[in-house]
Amino acid sequence: MSTQNLKNKSIDELRELLSKGEAELKVLHNKSKYYDSQINLLTRKERTHRLCTRGAMLEKFLGCPNELTDEQVEKILKIAFQSETVGRAIEQFRESNENTTL
Repeated sequence: MSTQNLKNKSIDELRELLSKGEAELKVLHNKSKYYDSQINLLTRKERTHRLCTRGAMLEKFLGCPNELTDEQVEKILKIAFQSETVGRAIEQFRESNENTTL
């Protein structure tokens, strides 16, 4: 609404416009909060899915996951990831992913 149109309004009309504007602002603020919560929810679900999938892959390669403690699995992973071959492979995969997302 232009400034010229506002000058011709009464105080009650301006208060009504203000009230409507504040109500619209509140609706938009609530929508914004809803969308933020949806993004957070989807991000959590995506992470949970990734963790479950990768955990299943790890268990497949361990062969006997029930017989090992969490500490033993962590030590196995530390040993595996200290390998130069694994380090180079990870770096190559990361570079490849960076090049495809550009």
